[in-house]
Amino acid sequence: MKILVIGNGGREYALAWKLLQSQSIQQVICVPGNGGTATLTGCQNRLLNVQDFDGIAEFALVNDISLVVVGPELPLSLGITDYLQSKHIPVFGPTQEGAQIESSKSWAKDLMQSAGVPTPSFAVFTEPEPALAYVKTQVAPIVVKADGLAAGKGVTVAATIDEAETAVQSLFQNGFETVVIEECVTGQEVSVLAVTDGLTVRPLLPAQDHKRIGEGDTGPNTGGMGAYAPAPIVTPELSKRIETEILNPTLEALKVRGIDYRGVLYAGLMITPEGNPTVLEFNCRFGDPETQAILPLLETPLDQVLLACTQQRLAELPTLTWKQGAAACVIAASKGYPGAYEKGKVITGIQQAEQHGAIVCSAGNTLKQQELVTSGGRVLGVTGTGKTIAQALSVAYSAMDCIQFEGMYYRRDIGYRVLPDVD
Repeated sequence: MKILVIGNGGREYALAWKLLQSQSIQQVICVPGNGGTATLTGCQNRLLNVQDFDGIAEFALVNDISLVVVGPELPLSLGITDYLQSKHIPVFGPTQEGAQIESSKSWAKDLMQSAGVPTPSFAVFTEPEPALAYVKTQVAPIVVKADGLAAGKGVTVAATIDEAETAVQSLFQNGFETVVIEECVTGQEVSVLAVTDGLTVRPLLPAQDHKRIGEGDTGPNTGGMGAYAPAPIVTPELSKRIETEILNPTLEALKVRGIDYRGVLYAGLMITPEGNPTVLEFNCRFGDPETQAILPLLETPLDQVLLACTQQRLAELPTLTWKQGAAACVIAASKGYPGAYEKGKVITGIQQAEQHGAIVCSAGNTLKQQELVTSGGRVLGVTGTGKTIAQALSVAYSAMDCIQFEGMYYRRDIGYRVLPDVD
């Protein structure tokens, strides 16, 4: 089989890398891919824009592509699945209607409310004045969210009412037409990614991400600076509750709305101090960097899982099997990220890093005259595996010591929640 992976990040590198481990896979093509997928054995890049649905469809048909796997949320929210399905091309990823679970926070909140899924109380506003008036009646901390896609950076946890007012004004000034203001709940955040064929839900290993740029979870939000799996806070009992109280009712609510949802249903959860799960948000695709920590532990061939979802036979697939142990991914970012950063910095040391047993997932980089150079904020992710999270992190950090590019930054405290004394 030949599989087409849409996207150019570390998540897409991890998907391609994992798919190529299957004996059924002849080739993976990434659109547009990155510097790492360009040199990954069995993989090649095709320089098409992720929004060029016509070009992607033509390429898939001419090249006998068996499955298209959509990585990022943007093409899903724009209807790539609907378009490719209209050309009879199998796609892993929800339709435009289903993708609203991520592309519209207010739509997702209404869906959760109708399903009886636990989620913080909220109010939705389409004008700044009523939103600002509402904020004045609330108690800080309070959460302000952009309704639409914002690349993981549309959420402000405001410590003061003044900060919340600034966040509201900023979102409306930046062109967001709808803003969601939400109760702030405390606890530990967990990412539970599940695959579904629209009828059955299969959770993957739970992961924990580190969204803030600074150590100790300080500074602005990013797309994610590191992750590990499985997250110890999600016990087997809690996992069962998440499935029965959150994932299954959400899928049922989608069905009630006539949505045939096939793809990833990714629940961003808060586990309260009392041990109860509540949904902060849903995403309609694989998480980044969670995917880079989850897929190295998956033993079931990934292509079998994705095809079972697209062919609506997930219930027939045997229970997913996982390697014993843990995996941890640490992100190396460009200096200045998540703000402005320079590009074109030469990256060295990846082969040496891989000799330490790490998986180096290329992300914001590109090949220029056979040299790998930076081209994005999150440049690469280094994943280690081991019997424990501590061992996995040790592999990742020793490999990271081999990699260099000008202005390289990474957090040295990934895993601090489970390793209080992590260096």
